[in-house]
Amino acid sequence: MNSSIVRQSLTYKPPGDYKHGMEISGKVVVVTGASMGIGEAIAKAFADRGASVVLLSRDASRAESARGRIGHAERTLALACDVRNREEIERVLSLTLHHYDRIDVWINNAGHGMPDSVAAMDMAACRDMFEANLFGAIDAMQAVIPVMKQQGAGTIINISSVAGHIPLPYHAAYSATKFAMNAIGKAANIELHTAGIHVMTVCPGYVSTDFRSHAAPGREGKDLRPNPQRGISAPRVARATLQGYIRQKREVIVPWYMHGAVKMYQLFPSVVEWRIRRMAQGAEQ
Repeated sequence: MNSSIVRQSLTYKPPGDYKHGMEISGKVVVVTGASMGIGEAIAKAFADRGASVVLLSRDASRAESARGRIGHAERTLALACDVRNREEIERVLSLTLHHYDRIDVWINNAGHGMPDSVAAMDMAACRDMFEANLFGAIDAMQAVIPVMKQQGAGTIINISSVAGHIPLPYHAAYSATKFAMNAIGKAANIELHTAGIHVMTVCPGYVSTDFRSHAAPGREGKDLRPNPQRGISAPRVARATLQGYIRQKREVIVPWYMHGAVKMYQLFPSVVEWRIRRMAQGAEQ
């Protein structure tokens, strides 16, 4: 992003306004993929606590509909943004700075899945998913980091997945984007510490949303994810994200019991993989 735009936009910084992680009221929060599911729930959670929230979605009308559902019209904006396009990211960033003068929190949530086997996956669809899930998030980080450095503080929250800790068969490419997201976020958190910028990674387990309907079609897909009714709710992920932000946590894994699964995979991967193979065999029957 042009540095002159950053300088011109950051004209108003009340004393102490960038003491992030304690108060939410008055913060300026940008959420990508905010038209549904986790993104919408996070936007609502922050808006309910007094933040000004910018909802981004590829479809402007869907972003506006989500804005209507969460309320707080006086403190929210809905903008179209395809995170696969760096120019669109910089456009909405500039618009946000023009409207609010700053960005306190940027939340990378946009993305989708692709249920397919490694042997049969469509590489064009795979590359597109990497653009949306990973490279779009990196582009957004690169765009907003100079703004936060000039502010002297800020928080970037990357919505990843437990699939970024435990690879799931027939979702290998999706898991790969989340493994990479985990690495990018945790490395950036170290790199940006002295600049006053905190990077938090959120790893939900299975969430009860219409994730399936927005996944790229696969050639040889087997869905090992449980019945949607067994998943945790998007508002639960949003609450965990909000609390993680307040406490300035490095990583949030939700629900709490998934910590055990992640640790088990780190210590005894063969045991966890045996269980996953049993799940895969059940899906084939």
